[in-house]
Amino acid sequence: MKELNCNLNPLNLKVMKKFILTLFVVAVGYTATAQNKAKIEFKTDEIDYGDIAKGSDGLKVFEFTNTGDAPLVISKVNSSCGCTVPSWTKDPVMPGKTGKIEVKYNTNTVGPIRKTITVESNAETPMVALKIKGNVLAADGSQSVMLKGKSN
Repeated sequence: MKELNCNLNPLNLKVMKKFILTLFVVAVGYTATAQNKAKIEFKTDEIDYGDIAKGSDGLKVFEFTNTGDAPLVISKVNSSCGCTVPSWTKDPVMPGKTGKIEVKYNTNTVGPIRKTITVESNAETPMVALKIKGNVLAADGSQSVMLKGKSN
């Protein structure tokens, strides 16, 4: 009977370790990409207030649907200015369900509205920018604004 030599030379052992490590990395990567993800889709990403009167209700609502296959969690909503206050659905939004982000703009300042609201979530696209625009008119319906003693 012939005797088998079970001694592995260091080069073969090194190649085998690299091969096993490569297989492990590929398997983990495949598993990570196959995981379910939330997906956020807004009915619109911009709301136009149009011309509104000073002091009128500045509340508008962005509605969205979770079109993914995992629960959607909104972690943070920021506005580009303190004059715009967002509030949002805090509970996870299940796949196929809807949620909302309410935006309250302070209409006591006359002039154009151009603000951005940034939404952060666990969605496939983790950051989404929403926009509001419009124009706040003075109580008499005019667009004139006093700026440091000068009128337009």
